[in-house]
Amino acid sequence: MPMTRIKEISPIVKTVGENIARIIKDKKLKVRNIAPAADLDEQALRRYMKGKQIMGIDKAHKIALALGVEIGELFK
Repeated sequence: MPMTRIKEISPIVKTVGENIARIIKDKKLKVRNIAPAADLDEQALRRYMKGKQIMGIDKAHKIALALGVEIGELFK
């Protein structure tokens, strides 16, 4: 049986992305600095920020560490 792709990304993915973008802006950080600190390339981080890609908990944890926030801050 062929697998079907999910066409819509969950609203929580978009919320997390918006929160990452907000924290970066509020702290006056640069994506180009946060991405390598989170072991990501800039394009991947930007996809997460736009809510276009689902991240695993390990990536969320690394991003939170790079931002200097508790992981829960990404989900508020």
